[in-house]
Amino acid sequence: MQLIDIGINLAHDSYDHDREAVLARAAAAGVVQMIVTGSSGESTRKAIELARAHPGRLFATAGVHPHHATELSDTLLDELAELARLPEVVAVGECGLDYFRDYSPRDVQREAFHRQLELAARVGKPVFLHQRDAHDDFVAILREHLPRLSGGVAHCFTGTRPELECYLDMGLAIGITGWICDERRGTHLVPLMPLIPAERLLVETDGPYLLPRDLEPKPATRRNEPAFLPHVAAAVARARGEPLEVLAASSTAAARRIFGLPGID
Repeated sequence: MQLIDIGINLAHDSYDHDREAVLARAAAAGVVQMIVTGSSGESTRKAIELARAHPGRLFATAGVHPHHATELSDTLLDELAELARLPEVVAVGECGLDYFRDYSPRDVQREAFHRQLELAARVGKPVFLHQRDAHDDFVAILREHLPRLSGGVAHCFTGTRPELECYLDMGLAIGITGWICDERRGTHLVPLMPLIPAERLLVETDGPYLLPRDLEPKPATRRNEPAFLPHVAAAVARARGEPLEVLAASSTAAARRIFGLPGID
């Protein structure tokens, strides 16, 4: 059984002391490929370095998270335009809107989102999308650019059925994390899983964040990592009423098609 973690913040400093061990545990768990999220200029550069150090196994995204939207200067945008064209980079983002934290002013977030969608259209790569508490503005901006985009993924989907149906109508793929394992706030996702076409359903950890709450035995720390992806995938498979092996095969095939990843022998 093979799995692909389509969203792992492996450039995060919480992995600095044991990153190679994290990769070894992921491989032992059947996580054969990972897409390392770029969420700022710095993390994008580091994600690309990691992808180059592990060719065929690690890949990168290039972009600026809405939390860092104020950092998207003309200079950084020009750099991202160069980086996004590299073969190690398989998507533009993580980009979008986050009105929950509002770490960047909303008008700045919207402008940064527009500019990165324009970049994705120019380089012909899919977008890795973030949205929290900003659905209406997010959809309005995305619809404006959608005809010129080469696909996109609603990363870490935690929304409602109407939001899911909207994203599916727009042709987006859907990334599901350990949020579905959270009995406090993720149970609403369970009945939504059968609504997602298999060819557009992806799994991700979003590590080091979103450690599944129902892991047993409990890890020593709250840091999430790719080795826990089979646990997330199993929860998604149960919600869909299908064997884990079926979900693993379909999500892996979908990830390779959407992001243009090579197969693994």
